[in-house]
Amino acid sequence: MNWLAHIFLSEYNIEFQVANYLADPLKGKAWDNSSIHIKNGMKIHKLIDSYTDAHILFKKSKNRLGKKGLLKAVVIDLTYDYLLTKNWNSFSKIPLDEFLNEFYKNSHKILPSLPTYAAEPLKRMIDFDLLNKYQSLVQLNEAFLRVDKRLSPRLATRDKASFYYERVCENIDKIEKDFLEFFPQLCKEVERNTNKESLIHWK
Repeated sequence: MNWLAHIFLSEYNIEFQVANYLADPLKGKAWDNSSIHIKNGMKIHKLIDSYTDAHILFKKSKNRLGKKGLLKAVVIDLTYDYLLTKNWNSFSKIPLDEFLNEFYKNSHKILPSLPTYAAEPLKRMIDFDLLNKYQSLVQLNEAFLRVDKRLSPRLATRDKASFYYERVCENIDKIEKDFLEFFPQLCKEVERNTNKESLIHWK
């Protein structure tokens, strides 16, 4: 799952949410003296990734893009964020714009308390409104292109995220069916490993 999903699949606590995002750029390592919410957010990020990667429906979505491909998992992660955006009101009590504005506002407040290496990727997310870039298939392709810019030259000669755009479009209805079956199962797995009373934004 990508960033929007990770933040949604968090207790409604800004440190938990931020940690669930930062676990990616920080390789899952919390900094010294970090709060229990930071540590728990990092743990849930790992649980989400391991559960998703092993799930038959996520694998099914990947296989819809062809038999081979180094970046299929990345492409489906991003596509699932597009599908979460599209189906947001089926899962969240809080409208997407309100949810993101609240997250950005609260994230900005805690920036000074974070180590510089943790604050920088969070500030970049806020400044570029990166959670709100999945409103259409065109924006999804732009996300693929952003991934391509970060690829090593060696990997870029073998595969690119943007190569899958046409296949995603051709199979989007089937991938959406996979997602709508998979995401509630992922929510239940997260719920079993968090404080249910803190999931106040979930339907």
